[in-house]
Amino acid sequence: MSIVKINVLSVPAEQREVLEQRFASRAGAVEGSDGFEWFELLRPLEGTDQYLVYTRWRSEEDFQNWMNGSMKAAHQGTAGAEGGERPKPAASGSTLWSFEVVQQASPK
Repeated sequence: MSIVKINVLSVPAEQREVLEQRFASRAGAVEGSDGFEWFELLRPLEGTDQYLVYTRWRSEEDFQNWMNGSMKAAHQGTAGAEGGERPKPAASGSTLWSFEVVQQASPK
């Protein structure tokens, strides 16, 4: 079965729009990766400042290949898109949760 990776991002209220715009502009960055199955960016509604970045992968190996390949390349470097300074991170903290899918269901 698949594996799920959830990146828990602490995002101050004033940075929410920035974070969402950055994710919107990255559209397609992970979708072509071998073993990629699903992505969702989850905005908190109440009681927390933590966004959840949900990705689902065919295997841990596929996730690690993406992390060490295109994801790593996209997050390296010091220059921004126009050659200026790299933008300040929108999140103030990050934790990665890992799960193995043991049961699943879809609509009938």
